[in-house]
Amino acid sequence: MPIPPIKKNDEVYILRGKDRGKTGRVLIVNPAGARVVVEGIQMIKRHTRPNPQKNIKGGIVEKEASIHISNVAIVCKNCKKHTRIANKILADGRGVRACKKCGNTIE
Repeated sequence: MPIPPIKKNDEVYILRGKDRGKTGRVLIVNPAGARVVVEGIQMIKRHTRPNPQKNIKGGIVEKEASIHISNVAIVCKNCKKHTRIANKILADGRGVRACKKCGNTIE
């Protein structure tokens, strides 16, 4: 089974779009659609109808939209740069994600 390139709570750098150059934390990963939702990135306005049963107020609500996984790059915690991901096999046989720039594991 392949190692997923981007997981929930990873710090990512936006490569394309109106928010290019910003960083954020991954909130949701949709592997089937190859999309991620990043905190504070790709903000859209949604018009909602009030629903007293669910305690929802009506009006215009801002929320994050998904962005394609190819438009984000993971940020390495060691070298503090955005990078591609390498798959490394450790001595005990586990597969882990590694930084292509510095070679350290990302976990």
